[in-house]
Amino acid sequence: MAVLSLSVQVRWYDGACFAIVGAATLASLWVLFLSLKKNKINRDVDVDVTAGVRVAASASASAYRLCHTTASASASAWRGVHPGVLLVFRLGAAAVLTGVLGWDLFIYDPSIFLYYTEWTFLLVILYFLIGAFISAHGLWVYSRQTTHQDVQQANGFLTICINDHLHNQTPLLTLPTNTGGNLQDGSAGTWGYCMQIIYQTCGGAVMLTDVVFWCLLVPFMSSAHFKVNLIMGCMHSLNLLFLLVDTFLNSMPFPWFGMTYFILWSCTYVIFQWILHACGFSWWPYPFLELATPWAPLWYFCMALVHIPCYGIYWLIVKAKNTHFPKLFPHSYVGMC
Repeated sequence: MAVLSLSVQVRWYDGACFAIVGAATLASLWVLFLSLKKNKINRDVDVDVTAGVRVAASASASAYRLCHTTASASASAWRGVHPGVLLVFRLGAAAVLTGVLGWDLFIYDPSIFLYYTEWTFLLVILYFLIGAFISAHGLWVYSRQTTHQDVQQANGFLTICINDHLHNQTPLLTLPTNTGGNLQDGSAGTWGYCMQIIYQTCGGAVMLTDVVFWCLLVPFMSSAHFKVNLIMGCMHSLNLLFLLVDTFLNSMPFPWFGMTYFILWSCTYVIFQWILHACGFSWWPYPFLELATPWAPLWYFCMALVHIPCYGIYWLIVKAKNTHFPKLFPHSYVGMC
């Protein structure tokens, strides 16, 4: 029985779907608030402008703060890799993905931006553009170094005792002091925070789009109205491919905490679709978003749960990289900052 009349009828199972998405949103915001509050309480930093910064906190809080640095965003996890390598790769990835998105727009029409895939594709492009900007800044700092010691610092921007971090001891963080104040205390500022948030969001989102497409839509929805073509294949594979290569090269961590951003991203998309339909839009880009069925709450609950393995898979990839690469390449792999 309808309880409200807008452009669509709102039934009990619609309310259940609203509750699922609302609960996921509020839970993510609460976890985000608690994590940031804990991070602030645990912060105990003594700054010495001549010797560097000593971070005295728990290993988890230290690792999370370190991820918001220009070093982790622009330095490679591989010793001897020039800072320009990440810059060139990220610019190339952004160019290729932008070309593919333009191709998609040319073949279809602007309505493709109603799909979650295109939202995520745009987010991945934004990640590489911000990454290229930060890498360019890192390359500029690198070019200013004149001594061998300064070059080593610029290549990593930070010298961190990886062994201490792996054994949950307090790491020593040393910042270069001859950058003319551009890095200040090592914080990447707004751009660094944005890049880290987008990186964690993209890791789960690209897994979700590609898993849903290849494991759900392609096997069970192939028909005369839905056939996989080259552009669809590129849209649901290149995003993950380029992100994995960047993960292989970069030194950024990928904490479980970042799943909150991924969930908020998906909830934002779903709420956007609801607003469109409340305004009279009748077509759903994905059948499992359809509200006019008693099975809708089950679909929404399953899609909420699938966020955990999607993010978890990417977390395991990063975890495997940081666990096995130091053993396989002890003289080449530096690890995350």
